Amino acid sequence: MAKYVVRIDADKCKGCELCKTVCPKDLIVMGSHVNGKGYFPASVERQEECVGCTSCAVMCPDGAIEIFEEEA
Repeated sequence: MAKYVVRIDADKCKGCELCKTVCPKDLIVMGSHVNGKGYFPASVERQEECVGCTSCAVMCPDGAIEIFEEEA
């Protein structure tokens, strides 16, 4: 089974929570720190449970999310 890595650019994220609403595994949470733009950016919990569906990356209006498949 492939393993995926989700990278969220905290500086681009405006904390809109759209990514959080579409994650089928409920892995995305909103951060407790403020980024340079004054927003609470998203982050990923339980990275190892990501199925690589890319729903979060597609939904992100700011292009702040990338999904990578780890090589075995």
